Amino acid sequence: MLSWSEFEKVEMHVGTILSAEDFPKAKNPAFKVTIDFGHLGIRKSSAQITKLYKKEDLVGKQIIAVTNFPPKQIADMMSECLILGVIGIEKEVTLLTPYRKVINGLRVG
Repeated sequence: MLSWSEFEKVEMHVGTILSAEDFPKAKNPAFKVTIDFGHLGIRKSSAQITKLYKKEDLVGKQIIAVTNFPPKQIADMMSECLILGVIGIEKEVTLLTPYRKVINGLRVG
């Protein structure tokens, strides 16, 4: 079991996707995503969301991501956050998003 104090260490914030590009060097199908987290700045991530989303439909979409993991090398890029989603039966990922538009950088709790 995870303690409450351990959970409080996980920082999840809302951000808006600025761009999404194909990421052919990734091991699994993915997009390179650039996200605006407001006061936390702009961060990049690799997102395996190609089954349900087209890159052109992602721009402007608000997402939720873990922002306090250390950067992780994925192929030729450093992923600076972990975009959160629900993993379906066939490994398709449905993004976690706020119900309504909120300010970028707000913390999820």
